[in-house]
Amino acid sequence: MEFQDVVRRRRMVRKFRPDPVPEKSLDRILHNATRGPSAGFSQGQAFLVLEGPELADFWPIGSEATHDSVKTAPLVIVPLSSKAAYLDRYAEPDKGWFDRDEGHWPLPFWHIDTGMATLLILQTAVDEGLGAVYFGFFGDSVPLVRERYGIPDDHEPLGAVAIGFSDEPEPTNTSAISRRRRSLDDVVHRGRW
Repeated sequence: MEFQDVVRRRRMVRKFRPDPVPEKSLDRILHNATRGPSAGFSQGQAFLVLEGPELADFWPIGSEATHDSVKTAPLVIVPLSSKAAYLDRYAEPDKGWFDRDEGHWPLPFWHIDTGMATLLILQTAVDEGLGAVYFGFFGDSVPLVRERYGIPDDHEPLGAVAIGFSDEPEPTNTSAISRRRRSLDDVVHRGRW
């Protein structure tokens, strides 16, 4: 599929067929997720993969804000960011900070880079002929997910991506259709706001 087709076709799918995601597709999704930007090549991302029976324990604790139909997905990937990986990397001699002071960072690049990895997951799913939806964790979900899956303290779950073969008809009544996309003139400011 051409890249522009992937971008155009990417949307949040919330209902899935029960067919498992082919292993080859999952491998490609995970490989591509590791190809995103990484400040200083810190590589502070990790991915918890849950499939099949493992999802029975996940849905009650990790899906408070999702539609029930999302729970039909045969695969969930939980992207995790590691601030420690960035602080450690930028304390190395070639980066010149020599300490792990979080104050050096104007923005949490560990979350930004993991967000970019998550977009690559979503795009690769489309390229593989799959549907996907990102959803965040709310309330007490993060500590519950962390405890249930043994996620170390230095990794932060940033939500989850449910993936599978779409069982939705082509959308006819979604916000992407009922709301007008902002024009480039509204969002692009060249040289000055």
